[in-house]
Amino acid sequence: MTASTDKRIRSIVIVGGGSAGWMTAAALANTLKRDCRIVLVESDQIGTVGVGEATIPPIRTFNEMLGIDEREFVAKTKGSFKLGIEFVDWGGLGNRYFHPFGPHGRAFDIVGLHHYWLKARAAGDSTAFDDFSMAWALAQRGRFTRPNPDPRHVLSTFDYAYHFDAGLYARLLRDYSEARGVIRHEGKVVSVRQNGETGFVEGVTLENGTELTGDLFIDCSGFRGLLIGETLKVGYQDWTHWLPCDRAVAMPCAKVEGMLPYTRSTAREAGWQWRIPLQHRTGNGYVYCSKFISDDEAEATLRANLDGEVLAGPNRLRFTTGRREKFWEANVVAIGLSSGFLEPLESTSIHLIQAGISKLLALFPQRDFDPLIVNEYNHVAATEFERIRDFLVLHYKLTTRDDSPLWRYCAAMEIPETLQLKIDHFRRYGRHIARDMDLFGQPSWLAVHIGQGNIPEDVDPLFDFRGIDGRDYLAKLKAAMAAAAEQTTSHQAFVDTHCASERVPA
Repeated sequence: MTASTDKRIRSIVIVGGGSAGWMTAAALANTLKRDCRIVLVESDQIGTVGVGEATIPPIRTFNEMLGIDEREFVAKTKGSFKLGIEFVDWGGLGNRYFHPFGPHGRAFDIVGLHHYWLKARAAGDSTAFDDFSMAWALAQRGRFTRPNPDPRHVLSTFDYAYHFDAGLYARLLRDYSEARGVIRHEGKVVSVRQNGETGFVEGVTLENGTELTGDLFIDCSGFRGLLIGETLKVGYQDWTHWLPCDRAVAMPCAKVEGMLPYTRSTAREAGWQWRIPLQHRTGNGYVYCSKFISDDEAEATLRANLDGEVLAGPNRLRFTTGRREKFWEANVVAIGLSSGFLEPLESTSIHLIQAGISKLLALFPQRDFDPLIVNEYNHVAATEFERIRDFLVLHYKLTTRDDSPLWRYCAAMEIPETLQLKIDHFRRYGRHIARDMDLFGQPSWLAVHIGQGNIPEDVDPLFDFRGIDGRDYLAKLKAAMAAAAEQTTSHQAFVDTHCASERVPA
């Protein structure tokens, strides 16, 4: 390969730190082991959003790819384990259900287990669908253990993710990245230089006069979208008509006894409240629609519903749910909040960072930035966002609440055709219609459909041909899960034994 034909990316500039910037830097440093300079610029004055502290299971794959030890990770981020999300008052006031990580039970027939549960329910059995989830059997008891690798064991039928301090996670990844050659520059970007003919970004200048040049630029500048939006003028699709919450106020409180191994989401009059247990505190926030409640009222509602003493003042956030028209334009890739935001309801923000990084590595460019690659990246990213959007909208749409303007609006609103199709199929036959790039699989959709009252009118037509009485299997499954959960240790004891934050230097 001659110098004239060498089109390899030789330098990468990441604009912005936080979780998005340092996850990107760590993944690139781990993958591009030679012949590529990676620099990251961030400003301590600007700071980061830093309220996202809950994740979904794929984060484990990301950390494993980097070779990060789980015990060290949980300890250094003062984290805990997450078996799923408990939803309170979403389907209606007094309604509660659990979205578990992992399936309900284990498949024992070509017809799904939930159809056997539906038949038993129609015959008068009042057992909750949640009772056939191993994740919930553990979660409701405040227990945790890692899944059993033996697929025959009932303790193999669940998955898990983490809660952690996002700022500490970024710090861990910064140390990881710098140890592998990533260069950090402190300062604000004051100007961006573009090529006069192509429009490609050629460099960014910091307030101290330093110019950082590169072949590939990653925009991790948050909602501002410094490169993708302000410089390249890529537009933004507003999805507020489907996801109406546009603000959040976050406030940590003192940790309470009995650290629960799950996130809790409680629907409030004008939005919903999150509760995330960490080793040193509990993270809380109220995501709300500013059309129906003032900022002061939202803060007062949050304060009135905290478990412990307030540890810090409110952190306020304004956002517009939606996505960029393009995620990759010219030689700039937007990752994190600069690419879009789908609110924190199902803990997808950090996952979308991870997904953006994975796509970039799978479609890594040369310096000519072949449109074939760029277009594929944008297609996959857009599809991913839309599939997640539909799953989030499902929560708002499937409500019988009529006690406040927000919930009346959500119950009546028009929804994407792709989502309506899924609702209709499940309502008629209890079938989950999958689509390409669905992040959330059948177990997740089942949890929300059934949990929020979209009970099928009939079961799969195959059911009547099977000749299987599943009631005995269901009863044994519930008992086996309860017995297995009772044999495990408490979540608090598990963390204290294996990954307590006190075991690592501050």
